Amino acid sequence: MLKAKKSYGQHFLNDEGISENIARSLQLTETYHNKVLEVGPGQGMLTKYLISCGYDLTVVEADRDMVAFLKKNYAEPLAGRIISEDFLKLKLNELYDGQFAIIGNFPYNISSQIVFQCVEYRSQVVEMVGMFQKEMAERIIAPPGSKTYGVISVLVQAYFSGEYLFNVRPFSFDPPPNVESGVIRLVRRADYETLGCDENQFRNVVKTAFGSRRKMMRNTLRALVSDDEKLKDPIFNERPEQLSVAQFVALTRLIFNT
Repeated sequence: MLKAKKSYGQHFLNDEGISENIARSLQLTETYHNKVLEVGPGQGMLTKYLISCGYDLTVVEADRDMVAFLKKNYAEPLAGRIISEDFLKLKLNELYDGQFAIIGNFPYNISSQIVFQCVEYRSQVVEMVGMFQKEMAERIIAPPGSKTYGVISVLVQAYFSGEYLFNVRPFSFDPPPNVESGVIRLVRRADYETLGCDENQFRNVVKTAFGSRRKMMRNTLRALVSDDEKLKDPIFNERPEQLSVAQFVALTRLIFNT
């Protein structure tokens, strides 16, 4: 039996029921013809249920020992579709020429980076189901006004709609993590191509605003505003956690005259 490696942030899911529930949480449509990429399959606990669901499955695993295990135990169903690579270094547009979904029991130390990869490749990634540290899962889908609403909430929700699916307790893993876990689903928004403002400017405004989330934005965003008259707009009296994605878009357009 292979042991989990701290260097890869590995915690192997050992609950069959939860593994099956995660696999069946994808809402596949004909849009991407059941193409699914699993990130960090480890010893295949989730993989076997994805295979049984009949998905057109490819897996990417950075740990060579796990890759050897997968090739030995899933050689036939995954023939030629086991990628020995760091997911964060993959060029997804070279792996797929169309649209697909991403799923996985994600290593918690790179989970936010995985989400931002989904955002970067949103023209192809139409859905994501993933297990995260519960705190991170809640942060990604948090609504405006909540204590956990922040940069990642806004930048993800600008392009995806999120839903919290269920909790996973530490004893469902080997070794058990020191935190609770949660599974979420992100589905790409129909209007993901029409943000309504420059994407780089939007990102800059969001990150700058949340740099001091307790302050009103006329203080935190002053350096971005070329005309002090704009600071009289009531939106600058708000704190960043109070603004929706649409309001951040409007704020970006106001600041940059677009």
